Amino acid sequence: MKLIYSTVVRTPKIKPLICFTIISMVLVTIASQLEIFALGVITKGDSVVHTAKSGNFIDTVISQLSEVMPVTKSLFNLAIFLVFVALFKATTLFLFRFNTKKIAILVSKDLRLRFFEHIQTLPMSFYQKHNIGSLSSRVVNDSYVIAESINSCLVNYLQTPFTVLTTLTLCFLTSWQLSLIMFIGFPLIVFPIFFIARRIKKISREILNNQEHFLSVLIDFISGIQTVKVFSMEDFSLKKYVEQNDKLADLERRSARYDVSSRPVVHMIGMSFLATALIYGLYIQKMEISEVVFFCGLLYVFYEPIKKFAEENNRIQRGLAAAERLHEVLNQKNHQEDSKNAQTLTSFEKAIEFKDVWFKYEDQWVLKGLDLKVEKGQTVAIVGPTGAGKSTIAQLIPRLYDVNKGEITIDDTPITTLTQKSLREHIAFVPQKSFLFIDTISTNISFGKTILTEKIEAASQRAHADEFIRRLPKGYKTVLSEAGKDLSGGQQQRLTIARALVKEAPILVMDEATSSLDVVSENHIKLAIQQLKGEMTQIIIAHRLSTIEGADKIVVIDDGRKVAEGTKEELLKSCLQFQMMWQTMHQANEPVGV
Repeated sequence: MKLIYSTVVRTPKIKPLICFTIISMVLVTIASQLEIFALGVITKGDSVVHTAKSGNFIDTVISQLSEVMPVTKSLFNLAIFLVFVALFKATTLFLFRFNTKKIAILVSKDLRLRFFEHIQTLPMSFYQKHNIGSLSSRVVNDSYVIAESINSCLVNYLQTPFTVLTTLTLCFLTSWQLSLIMFIGFPLIVFPIFFIARRIKKISREILNNQEHFLSVLIDFISGIQTVKVFSMEDFSLKKYVEQNDKLADLERRSARYDVSSRPVVHMIGMSFLATALIYGLYIQKMEISEVVFFCGLLYVFYEPIKKFAEENNRIQRGLAAAERLHEVLNQKNHQEDSKNAQTLTSFEKAIEFKDVWFKYEDQWVLKGLDLKVEKGQTVAIVGPTGAGKSTIAQLIPRLYDVNKGEITIDDTPITTLTQKSLREHIAFVPQKSFLFIDTISTNISFGKTILTEKIEAASQRAHADEFIRRLPKGYKTVLSEAGKDLSGGQQQRLTIARALVKEAPILVMDEATSSLDVVSENHIKLAIQQLKGEMTQIIIAHRLSTIEGADKIVVIDDGRKVAEGTKEELLKSCLQFQMMWQTMHQANEPVGV
């Protein structure tokens, strides 16, 4: 409950709305009680025409009401009273339900915003532990379930107690003997409610977790549909999908069994005591029909929120399970926060240096005592076999991860003492996999910055993207589809290169940036890299050695260690591993000159 309460407290502008909702709840309860009173007035029979006689609670109230509006003397006045009660109930019911919907919308919106803001601050290690399906499920489904549970809390812990106490008071005023019957039935109703609630919470958490796996499987196979079709593995993907779907359906059936059983049990107990009250009132106490009808109506108003209590409590238990899952992410701490005395990087003047850098993912060491220096204006290429640690080097420079041992410095200042924002503003990064979002090509290149069209076009020309952009129907104003899938892989990569160039940062890091390019496009990028020599400090991760022939320095990495470094000519003479790479990838049919 603390998690749900903290969610309410942290949601802006919700407190006045909750107060207004509570008021409307109270008025709805009063309206329901007025409806029962109106039913009692109607069943008074002769008292509608003649003056109500005193003697019991309902007669006393009717007499007092007749002093204001003589409903007992005029059918017209009675009709007006009934219309007033109906309008009052309709209005308060609308306000109550509309406000609860607004609360759900407001809380859900705030949770989605908080969740997205928070996960953007978390380090890359967090994303290695959580898949897209899991995060998507928590931000969409869990936030809505929590919002609904807040409304159920308002009903169960505010409206229900108010309704029970006020209605119970009216029942005692009508007949204390019949009211005692209610006390016998009340414990019998409460027990199954709390028994079922414990089961619901446990199953709800299992359902939410299974929904994550279900969504992950769905996303995986949709994103890999091309591979599925090429390998004719539709049956395999369907089997995996059916397994998760069956698990989810089984949990939902178990939840439904508990969910639907609460109301029938409560209804059975409630109706038993209602029938007992009717028999006792009519045949033992010899009460008037109007009094018995009035009392039974109050009994209905009394038991109805208790019957709903079970259903609302089930929603609360689901909300608690969802809140626990959502706060598992919201409570994650960013271990790469800026230090209190972090400096702002204002310029890059000398060099980037790796000093005995060790880094591991989980328990596997990827870099082992790496020493590397990149002077300002240099073009340094890093090559090596797959898994050698090349991409890790690219990700450590902008502090997407922090090193385990050793340090990385810029101008002799450890990057851990710099603000991450200022560090990353000095780095333009081209990732191995293109990231494009649904917006215009121009916006994808400028990426949230206000950049002149001329600069966007100039960067596109240098990235060899301008020619295909201009062939599109709307040119730079063309809106891309999801993940830019309406473009080829090479076109997507050229847009991300243009995005990096338009940033005009002094350091350019390219992680396999030409992996998706054709030979012609690669040659243009190769020329662009050469033109940037001296203008930008370039760190290029590459498998295609032809891309980095003109690099000032090539560093060969293997198993997380630096094997050799030098120019292409120097490495062809001194590094057997580089010779083998060069021969394999570029001169398979020609002998290598040593």
